[in-house]
Amino acid sequence: MEHITLLLGIVIVTALVFDFTNGFHDTANAMATTISTGALKPKTAVAMSAVLNLVGAFLSVEVAKTISGGIVNEDGLKTEVIFAALVGAILWNLLTWLVGLPSSSSHALFGGLIGAAVMSMGWSSINGGTVVTKILIPALAAPLVAGLAAMLATRLTYRIGRGTDTRATAKGYRVGQIASAGLVSLAHGTNDAQKTMGIITLALVTGGVLNPGANPPMWVIVSAGVAIALGTYLGGWRIIRTMGKGLTDLQPQQGFAAQTSAATVILASSHLGFSLSTTQSCSGAVMGAGLGRKGGVVRWSTATRMFVAWGLTLPAAGLVGAGAEFLTQQGPWGIAATATLLVAGSAVIWVLSRRNAVDHTNVTADEIRHDGDRANAEPVGVVTTAIAAVTPPPAGPVTTLDASSDDPVKATIAGPTTATTGAMADPARPATV
Repeated sequence: MEHITLLLGIVIVTALVFDFTNGFHDTANAMATTISTGALKPKTAVAMSAVLNLVGAFLSVEVAKTISGGIVNEDGLKTEVIFAALVGAILWNLLTWLVGLPSSSSHALFGGLIGAAVMSMGWSSINGGTVVTKILIPALAAPLVAGLAAMLATRLTYRIGRGTDTRATAKGYRVGQIASAGLVSLAHGTNDAQKTMGIITLALVTGGVLNPGANPPMWVIVSAGVAIALGTYLGGWRIIRTMGKGLTDLQPQQGFAAQTSAATVILASSHLGFSLSTTQSCSGAVMGAGLGRKGGVVRWSTATRMFVAWGLTLPAAGLVGAGAEFLTQQGPWGIAATATLLVAGSAVIWVLSRRNAVDHTNVTADEIRHDGDRANAEPVGVVTTAIAAVTPPPAGPVTTLDASSDDPVKATIAGPTTATTGAMADPARPATV
């Protein structure tokens, strides 16, 4: 009994660690567009998101019930299986965070749980109907519905604002973005914090602490809410950069439409008990908003990598979960080895992330990926400065854009000068534009 109690404590702590990674992994869902359009400063945005994630954790337990008693059969389920599932989910979360891909924390958790359960008890332990109706179908439908809604909402916002002052309209939508971002954060807390509640409740049932079908105790709700809020406050800056600038360039109108559409889909699914991915919903909404603006584009190279990550999440986390469960079946040394591998793998990923650190100071910085595809707009003046450095400057005024304004300004670049002897002197040093 002492071994079971110790293992149960390890599982609860590991579940809260997963909840923490879920927080910083999914901060981008709510705040990426708000930060990229300048509606809120990065640290202010993640602080607001953290508070609302905590509040959202107390609004519902329907998703927690789906996880604690719907995906796998509780009969014969061991605590070690849940531990192995969490190992698979955490490692996949950290790996996709390292490369800046907005994959689904929810599907990482489900994949780990399914893989570990199959390794322990076989395929008969999985409730296939629940997996299809409450995981797979929402996974396909959510980004499509959110994307379509965001595209239509974007077109509507531009149609409504046609003929109005552009600056005033943008300012108004930035204010609207703050409200819609808060709604997404609330929805994220309502949906995603419940997944950890469900896992801890499932562990308590398998450990004999709770009866099957029991609701999450209050201390479980509070601890899950606090863990996801703390993770959110740290900010998953790498994924924020991908969501805010890597998929498409968003204007305030698009950001407002994307966030409102995503929040509506997430809150509706939480009410129905569908455990969909908030990441996929928000990513779909961002792409829909990008396509909704005339002349807007989606960077399909980034989107393709994201789609691949989505498709790999369930099986990859499942394989890691199955491998971890195989180790835990070997006894106490196997459990210790699994925990050691989790800590070591997390440490390696953290060290690798420090080589190219992304935080609130450079999250909106422009970058060009190694494959040559421009992930974001290049800083104003870089290209023109490089060209001017190797070519003679033209005489007369040149029209360019001021980096701090949308209005064209005139910049006069000095032309060639003539020496008193009539010979051509060296060209004047080119000006930076």
